[in-house]
Amino acid sequence: MTVERIVRIVAGSFIMLSLALAHFTGQADLSHISWLWFTAFVGFNLFQSGITRFCPMDIMLKKAGVQSSGCGL
Repeated sequence: MTVERIVRIVAGSFIMLSLALAHFTGQADLSHISWLWFTAFVGFNLFQSGITRFCPMDIMLKKAGVQSSGCGL
């Protein structure tokens, strides 16, 4: 598995986890948006990393020895 795939899997898992937490704790009504801010952070990080190619998870995985696909996806 490549760095790019792991980054997307981790980001998708964070988004699903935060939305599930918001749903099951009753915070999805936007009166308490604490878990939705987490979702916004992850979404923004995905957006900026797509534009700038800077991603902290990418750096950590490369330092851990996970190979890159080299194809950009």
